[in-house]
Amino acid sequence: MKKWVLLAMVILSIIAGLMAINIRFPVRYLDIVHEHTGDLEPALILAVIMAESSFRQGAESHRGAQGLMQLMPATAEDIAQQMGMTNFHPEDVWQPETNIAMGSFYLNRLVNLFDGNIDNALAAYNAGRGNVNRWLSDPDFSHDGENIHTIPFPETYNYLRRVHFNRRIYNIILTLTRRTNP
Repeated sequence: MKKWVLLAMVILSIIAGLMAINIRFPVRYLDIVHEHTGDLEPALILAVIMAESSFRQGAESHRGAQGLMQLMPATAEDIAQQMGMTNFHPEDVWQPETNIAMGSFYLNRLVNLFDGNIDNALAAYNAGRGNVNRWLSDPDFSHDGENIHTIPFPETYNYLRRVHFNRRIYNIILTLTRRTNP
């Protein structure tokens, strides 16, 4: 009888742990994410959404970044033009489909601009391309001109750490639940 009690406790602990992970790391809008990942993995897009807004559709930063992937209005206007969105309105960024499509497009573009370097692209997503280009050309921050070795903005340094941690968790969740591909 004691073995059954122990087994029940182990099973309940596993279930409680899985529930806690599901609460802390929600998997929302996955169909939209899959539709707009481009060359990126879904876990990365989910990780960025988690780091940017914790999946709060109406999130707005103190600097004015909006929606799930926290797009600045000027950046959203630029992305809309690049995407050929002829009927774009600034309030469209509050819609999950539009925000994820635009944020994913922009992140893919940054990855391409930085020759596949995810860290440089994520730093640019957070701190801006101009800052990343300056860091890459400064030997105090980049030893080789291709990788940032020291990020001078604590917010951006912590952002990259959060996104990478979230990405590992989402890769595990998507693999275990077999939702890595549509």
